Amino acid sequence: MIKISFPDGSIREYEKGVTALEVAKSISEGLARKVLAANVNGQVRDATRPITEDATLKLLTWTDGEGKSTFWHSSAHLMAEAVESLFPGAKFWVGPAVDNGFYYDIDLGGRAIAEEDLRKLETKMAELARKNDVYQRKEIGKDDALKYFAEKGDEYKLDLLQNLKDGEITFYTQGDFTDLCRGPHIPNTGFIKAIKLTNIAGAYWKGDERNKQLTRIYGVSFPSQKELDEYLVLLEEAKKRDHRKLGKELGIFTFDDEVGPGLPLWMPNGAIVIEELEKLAKESEERAGYKRVVTPHIAKESLYLTSGHLPYYQDSMYPPMELEGVKYYLKSMNCPHHHKIFAAEQKSYKDLPYRLAEYGTCYRYEQSGELFGLMRVRCLHMNDAHIYCTKEQFYEEFKAVNEMYLKYFKIFGIDKYVMRLSLHDPAKLGKKYIDEPELWKETEALVRDVLIRTETPFVEVEDEAAFYGPKIDVQIWSTIGREFTLATNQVDFAQGRRFKLEFTNKDNHPETPLIIHRAPLGTHERFIGFLLEHYAGKFPVWLAPLQVKILPISDKFLDYAQNLLQSLKNADIRAAVDDRNEKIGKKIRDTELSRTPYMLVIGEKEMSESRVSVRRQGKGDLGTKSIDEFVSELKAEIRERVSE
Repeated sequence: MIKISFPDGSIREYEKGVTALEVAKSISEGLARKVLAANVNGQVRDATRPITEDATLKLLTWTDGEGKSTFWHSSAHLMAEAVESLFPGAKFWVGPAVDNGFYYDIDLGGRAIAEEDLRKLETKMAELARKNDVYQRKEIGKDDALKYFAEKGDEYKLDLLQNLKDGEITFYTQGDFTDLCRGPHIPNTGFIKAIKLTNIAGAYWKGDERNKQLTRIYGVSFPSQKELDEYLVLLEEAKKRDHRKLGKELGIFTFDDEVGPGLPLWMPNGAIVIEELEKLAKESEERAGYKRVVTPHIAKESLYLTSGHLPYYQDSMYPPMELEGVKYYLKSMNCPHHHKIFAAEQKSYKDLPYRLAEYGTCYRYEQSGELFGLMRVRCLHMNDAHIYCTKEQFYEEFKAVNEMYLKYFKIFGIDKYVMRLSLHDPAKLGKKYIDEPELWKETEALVRDVLIRTETPFVEVEDEAAFYGPKIDVQIWSTIGREFTLATNQVDFAQGRRFKLEFTNKDNHPETPLIIHRAPLGTHERFIGFLLEHYAGKFPVWLAPLQVKILPISDKFLDYAQNLLQSLKNADIRAAVDDRNEKIGKKIRDTELSRTPYMLVIGEKEMSESRVSVRRQGKGDLGTKSIDEFVSELKAEIRERVSE
């Protein structure tokens, strides 16, 4: 017999070789019908795989993120089976689950695929799903695997096999489709009740522009038609809020092929939004005792060898440039530069906590296939800071950072959030993570203690820490329920020693500080992308590039409009005059479409009384006000950063 421990702390005994699905059936048939996969001793596995030793077990359903991911990965295999049926000879690269569904990169042999083909594939997938075919896992030797895909002439799977060895190769088969895959998968295709293939895109093999371009088909699937219908409604709303579409319409940012992919150009309206966010950050950080610094965009290779980012992070860095026999890298993170600033002057315990802040420009080489508007870019501006403190100061400092997050959430109207505590994987010490097992345990406990004592909602995720310490990824949701990773808050127990950072403690002995890396507003790029979608382009007045549009009814009121414009500018209000020879109705409609928060309509009555007729974006006519009254109220709204 073996002992199975459940998340609620209960323990049951079962025969050796029992499956998670059988365990679920022993609890209730209803539960068993919902189980998609299982987390066994921290590893997500097929619910049908035997458990041969004492284990902790979490049964994964659609309500679990890991359950959804397994469901969507299995749906990608189902789609591949349908593609193989309708497009004989198709070859497949990779087909992972993503945040909202799945995709598969496919070589269709030069054949084009159209929208009507997606509908045919959906019909075929539904037909195959109804067969209730089991996802069968098979361990296979490398020679046999190579032979199988060589006979199929599949260079893509043969390439994947090069980095695998005997004992770590598995095939999964459902129906007539077999794929090289580590899994896991859902028990059978019958769980997949509703399918929508959403998009066709091009994707270079391995994300390399020099390689062949494959066809990427995106899709999403659900356990019920009702859930798909609800998702499609949200998807339509999301399309209206797509930050790429809104960014172009509102003149926020653009991309240019000659500048390069993933390198956004901020237009005048975008620059205003950036400046307002920086202003918010600088005000908050000044009140919190941060010191502002500026660091260069490049550094010598030796700096990143000292920090450890080379080789841990090298794949995400631009290749080096060599000058006078010395290699230089574009800066991909600010922390090593800040550590050098800390070390430039001798510190005592009286100087701690020592807080350095910078809106630093960083460059990261994201793969071409991963670039996505402002959400995944290669040039980013980080709201970065590093706090150097003693272990005794850690609780208050980490708590203060979390409180800064909460303050920002309130300003931007973010109601739903969770802190994701990312931990290391002990099995990867010395490879992915610095080999300091006791320090990992200690610092993870320090972070967990802050979250528990401050009653901050959080979840724990293994194997997602930074290489030098645990971190918190801040997950937020927009008004339409889309999830974003806003920022990180990291603890670093290694960099201080690597850079020989010291302060003199109360006993007059040298001591290494703990380091907190934090970026509450993340990057301009990702955060502005989020805000565009969150607000549907209708920024609150303090953040809006243009805050007021003056709409004269006819040309005879242009002088009054210009005088009014000057009054607004003198009050530091961003305003403009619509001096086109158009009817007032069209001016109002166009201003609504431009999402300008306030419109001031002026005619004979307003000019004679030195007043303005005020209209608010989305609220309509607010009546007439004196110029001083309007300016006073608007300045208060801007000063208080009222969120709409």
